[in-house]
Amino acid sequence: MDCLSITSLMGQMSTRRLRALFAQDARRAADWVFVAAIEGLPQAQVCYGRMLLEGTGLDKDPVQALKWFRRAASSGDIDALNMVGRCLDQGWGTPEDPAAAAEHFRRAADAGHAWAQYNLGHMYLDGRGLTRDRKLAYLYYSKAAEQQHDRAMNLVGRCLEEGWGTPRNLDAAADWYRRSAEAGYFRGQYNWAGMLLKAGRFEEAAVWFERAAVGGTAAVRRAVAELIARAGAPRALQGLAAHLKTGRLTPASS
Repeated sequence: MDCLSITSLMGQMSTRRLRALFAQDARRAADWVFVAAIEGLPQAQVCYGRMLLEGTGLDKDPVQALKWFRRAASSGDIDALNMVGRCLDQGWGTPEDPAAAAEHFRRAADAGHAWAQYNLGHMYLDGRGLTRDRKLAYLYYSKAAEQQHDRAMNLVGRCLEEGWGTPRNLDAAADWYRRSAEAGYFRGQYNWAGMLLKAGRFEEAAVWFERAAVGGTAAVRRAVAELIARAGAPRALQGLAAHLKTGRLTPASS
């Protein structure tokens, strides 16, 4: 198969098919992606950069990863713009440069990229690389949330609960936490469970606390245990509290 045929095939492959190829033989997949990247396919360039960044089928090389992200970004690819921003923000393959990171996030966010909107929201919330502005943080989180971004939905809820950049609205906060929880995000599950607990809906709260504990970090499991203890452990939560103490849950690694 020649380079043009491989490039065409890569361009037509779904994310599902690519993942299946990686699972079968990551090194072989890296060869395919590299050929398509060399031929100028931005999606392949971003994919190859991710493989270098994560060490999937290749030795980890964040410097080279950033070069591929920049190459794809030069064509205006919004996934690549977001990844260049991530590298600049985290110092992957380059010294940290929050201002440049924010600019890359902005370009991708304003083009409609949900992860970039979420990332730019963080920059505004923390005042990292630009002037702190909670209203703009809420705006960009909301843009991502409207695209069903599970983490952004949780942050919209948090902004509404705390009154960050928007009037405080607990009912709306609870609704966004619920949506994040149902999308599978463990922090959204924890926050939605907390709302249910406050409302006295103990059996429902127990279900969502358990999901958050199973899917979350050690810190989240500790927070669940502490929150249950502070609430006086209603009967519906006692079984979960016991599981947390004995380690009988099968959570994700912290």
